Amino acid sequence: MKILVINNLIEQKHIDLIKSQASSLGAEVHFYNNDGEIPQSDFDADIIYGFAPSIVNTSKNLKWLCVPWAGVDSILKPGYFANEDCILTNAAGAYGVSIAEHMIATALVMMRRLNEFFKETQEGKWLSPRPQKSLKDCRITVLGTGDIGTTFAIRARAFEPENIIGICRSGKNTNKVYDKVLPVTELDSILPQTDLLAMSLPSTPETAGILSRERQSLLPHGSYVINVGRGSAIDEKALAENLENEHLAGAALDVFQTEPLPQDSLLWHTKNLLITPHVAGNMTLEYTKDKNVEMFLEDLKNFIQQKPLRYVVDKKLGY
Repeated sequence: MKILVINNLIEQKHIDLIKSQASSLGAEVHFYNNDGEIPQSDFDADIIYGFAPSIVNTSKNLKWLCVPWAGVDSILKPGYFANEDCILTNAAGAYGVSIAEHMIATALVMMRRLNEFFKETQEGKWLSPRPQKSLKDCRITVLGTGDIGTTFAIRARAFEPENIIGICRSGKNTNKVYDKVLPVTELDSILPQTDLLAMSLPSTPETAGILSRERQSLLPHGSYVINVGRGSAIDEKALAENLENEHLAGAALDVFQTEPLPQDSLLWHTKNLLITPHVAGNMTLEYTKDKNVEMFLEDLKNFIQQKPLRYVVDKKLGY
């Protein structure tokens, strides 16, 4: 059993841990920083933990691809896997803490107008207080109730919002943090009752354009939008217009239809828009790295013992 680990973000302690477990399970493991470093002699690998399209696209021997991130839309294109039976797992569950903290941070920056104060004080201005809003008594809608959305909801609950409504494909989530969870078919009825819309959806045909111009108009005047899922979920032109005409009080986008965001994008100059360059997640927190490796090792043990893997992606659903 040959394992390739292609990840230059993990630390020596993670490398040692992977080596130890692979050895105890009778597998050999090789480490590379990127796809280009892998010699032809390792193209017969059984397992890849990381990103190696040169092997995934050509090797019928590959049995399991474990990607160290949550979104997998970029690798679900027809013909991507030379072996269509190759199992795909992801790291959904490792990024909830990092991304939820980002969502809380951007919500507070917008509602407390901290971005305005930061800009003014950097210019040497000392201006009077101005009206602000609060997460207390806020009506929060979480669009996408997976690990990221639910981790955010748990943290948002501490701010005493009026309610937290979850919206997802199935309309089911057993976590008690939600006042109720509804299917996506109920989204139009919930948007008019939403002060803060927190979006953490995967990229699928069903989620593309879900926050359309028409749905943005259903949000109350002065509401806020956060998107940390995929940029394809939002009509960006309509969002810019709704920020400029102040139908929306603010938006925070970490993801975009085109990344990097083009220099000629109107979003760069849209008022009351917080832009971050897809950095809400990534393997930047110690916790995220530890959890990521822990999840891979859990499924590595399952794989070698011929047990079902825990973090399998449904290739048809896209998550």
